[in-house]
Formats: sequence, structure tokens, C-alpha cells
Amino acid sequence: MADLTSNFLGISSPNPFWLASAPPTDKAYNVERAFEAGWGGVVWKTLGSEGPPVVNVNGPRYGAIYGHDRHLIGLNNIELITDRDLYVNLKEITEVKKRWPDRAIIVSLMVPCEEESWKAILPLVEETGADGIELNFGCPHGMSERGMGAAVGQVPEYIQMVTEWCKKYYSKPVIVKLTPNITDVRYPARAAKNGGADAVSLINTINSIVEVDLDNFAPVPTIDGKGSHGGYCGPAVKPIAMNMVSEIARDQETAGLPISGIGGITTWRDAAEFISLGCGNVQVCTAAMTYGFKVVQEMITGLSDWMDEKGIKSIDEFVGRAVPNVTDWKYLNLNYVTKAKINQDLCIECGRCYIACEDTSHQAITNMLDGKRHFEVIDEECVGCNLCVNVCPVDDCITMEAIDGTDPRTGKPVDPEYANWTTHPNNPSAKTEAAE
Repeated sequence: MADLTSNFLGISSPNPFWLASAPPTDKAYNVERAFEAGWGGVVWKTLGSEGPPVVNVNGPRYGAIYGHDRHLIGLNNIELITDRDLYVNLKEITEVKKRWPDRAIIVSLMVPCEEESWKAILPLVEETGADGIELNFGCPHGMSERGMGAAVGQVPEYIQMVTEWCKKYYSKPVIVKLTPNITDVRYPARAAKNGGADAVSLINTINSIVEVDLDNFAPVPTIDGKGSHGGYCGPAVKPIAMNMVSEIARDQETAGLPISGIGGITTWRDAAEFISLGCGNVQVCTAAMTYGFKVVQEMITGLSDWMDEKGIKSIDEFVGRAVPNVTDWKYLNLNYVTKAKINQDLCIECGRCYIACEDTSHQAITNMLDGKRHFEVIDEECVGCNLCVNVCPVDDCITMEAIDGTDPRTGKPVDPEYANWTTHPNNPSAKTEAAE
């Protein structure tokens, strides 16, 4: 049976599933319910400086994007960091860690970008016995307007500076949480590493407005007739998160830097994909807010079953397994030729493949044969784009098949040798480059 035990930065937890810093981790009651349900760890909702707590809105805090049958695809929130007293939070963290010594507890922090502010709060956190801290350099709303959150995370020099302060005044692991609201995530990741960070976590939420109320003409959620941008999360952000994770994992300057993956993780498969791209563990928020804490049980069972099926005995065995297969477009094999193939036994003759190809692609699918409805790929026109596969409602009805010999579309032999854009004759800058 697969061993799901996670050892991230020397922090042990029974599985790699942690709850991200968010409303589900705002108090002891929630965190203990999460541990009872099976979560391996939590990142406690972000704490601020000593003094009057921040003030959240007393009204709607979420907007949503739905798919079919009101399936939640994306969630936008305008909530700030904890609005509970700092010392109440610290007391609860201390108590929960004592009661659950086998679970990971990381404390998320956000204070003004001043050394004295960090110097003041770090010893207080260390006294709780928590396993580490996560620096919230990602929150895109509310706090960023105050010079914190994403306002720090968008400036590599600030990231390195604050990380150095934390390593100076705190003895346990320091995780830097990165914002996705930036052109190239590699630069803040490099800054975190240069500052001594033990790991990075990503992504935080994406700046967004998800809806406009067309009766009141105001963004949703609406507070007394007004709305604001917020942070977008949920299944819709997963592709963005995985790309950013992979960029850090394969960057020469940050390769090997431990990563905690965040962004739309809802199932065991999502988690396995993040881990294969270099993450040592994963953090979850929206799935727990949508389905409740017990959703982790399906994640644990699913991941364990998949690992058993693959003969993978531990999480560490497949961390980063997909990273060598992530490359730049220019290194893709231009001599690899595929054609779509429709399984006539599975085809329900809905015609979606035909209309997608006919209207928006390459006119490579028939819709009639001998006066009857019939859908079949015209190899002479098919470029292998696989749009038909993605619009087909039947699993495995349309597949992509690699071909050799002669390509019916070009009439040219398929060259079995690897070749990419860097050496292609159509590339005016073509030169010989070793494939990455």
C-alpha cells in the first residue's frame, strides 16, 4: 500500500494535503474539524501586526463563475486577512499544535514592509510551536493598497529583503507565497531563494472581477451599490497555477527549490499533477469551501489507489517526474505527425466534431456518406490539431494516432528524425541548438 506520508522541509504530516491560508483555517474550531476529517496540515489564516485587527466588510464577500448544473468553476473573494485578535490566534495555534502534534501547522503572516514589524511578530509565532511560517506576498486586494500582500510580491527586491529579515529572526522553515499577478513568476521565486527562503508556495489568487450586476451596474459581490476587484481561485485557475509551478521547477536558478502547490486543486488527480510538476505537497481551499472538509478523504483514497496502480510507494518517488517533459515550444518535434480517428462504434452522430472543424478549423471531417449522416476524418485535410477530440462528448470516441510513411495532407514522407523550430528551414534565425 502506498505511503502518503509527507516530509516537506522536514515538516512531517500524514499526507500531502494541507488547507491553504483562508477562511477555513481562521480559528481553532475549523482547524480541528479539518484534522478530524483527515487533512495532513493547515496554513493558518494570515495574521497581521499587533493592534486593532483589520476590518472586513459586513456583507457579501464572494462572487462566482458557474458551469453546467451550477458547478462552481471559479470563486472571487474580497475578504482580507484575519479580523480576529492576534493574541487570540496565537493562543489557539499553540493549543491546537499541542493537541495535534502529528499535523503540520504553518502560520501565514502579513505585516508592514518594515524590519521592526517582522522582528516584533516572529518571536511570538515561534513561541506557538508551529512548524513554520508562510509570507503572504500574494493577496491582490485590500491589503495590497496598504503596501502589503501583492504590493510586496510584485517587487523582487522587497521579497528578498523581507525573506532575509524572517530568516534572521525566525529559526524554522520560511515559505514565501507568490502572487500570480506578475509577468514572469521566475523573478520573485529567484528573489525568495536569494533571500534564503526554504520554499515557495503558489499561486495566490488572481486579480479579478467575475460579474457585473446588470440591474445595479456594479461588480459582484456588491456592497451598498459598489463593488471591488478581488482574488480569483478555484478549478478555473489550475492551468495558470501549474504553468507557474513548472516555470519555477525547470528554471536553472530555482530548480530544486521546494514548492507547495496551490490553485484549483479539487481531486486526487489535480494533486498528482501538481506533485509531478515539482510540488512536495499541495494546499487546498476552494474545494473545501465547496464540498466541506471531508473532501480530503476522496483525495487520500484516490491518490493512494493511483500510486498502488502505478507501483509508486511514496510521494517523493514522483515529485517532479513531469518536469523534464516540460519544454519551450521551439523544441517540440515538428516531425511528429498525428491524425484524428473517429471510432464509429462509439460515435453518437451528434456532429459537434464536424461543425467545430468545418466552421473554425480545417474542414477535415465529413458529415454525410452515401446520403446518410456519417462523420469521418479526411486525412488529406487533417492537421492533427485535436479540436475534435476536445469538443466530442464521448470519451475516447476520437483519438489522435501518430502516423509514419507519407503524410496524406502534404504528400511528403514523415521524417522519423527529431527536428524542431530552431533548425527548421522556414526559421530565418535557424541555428543548431541542443534540445532541452
